[in-house]
Amino acid sequence: MKKLQEIPIWLWMILAAVLLLQGTWLFRDARDRGQGMKAWFWGIWGLTGAPSPAVCYLLFVVLPDKRKRKAGRSR
Repeated sequence: MKKLQEIPIWLWMILAAVLLLQGTWLFRDARDRGQGMKAWFWGIWGLTGAPSPAVCYLLFVVLPDKRKRKAGRSR
C-alpha cells in the first residue's frame, strides 16, 4: 500500500480528469450517433479505465458508422 501513497496528488487529479473527459466524450458521442441506451454503457465504461474503452469505441462504433455513411453517399 505504500506505493499508492507515494503517487503525487496532482497525478491522481490528472487521471481523474482524463477518465471523466473520456467517459463524457464517449457518452455524448454515442448519444449523438443514436446509440440509445448503449450511450450509458460507453460512458460508464469510459470512466473505468483509459484508453481501452476509447479504442474499442473507435473500432466498434465510429469506424463502422463512417463506412456506413460513406457507402450511403456513393449510391
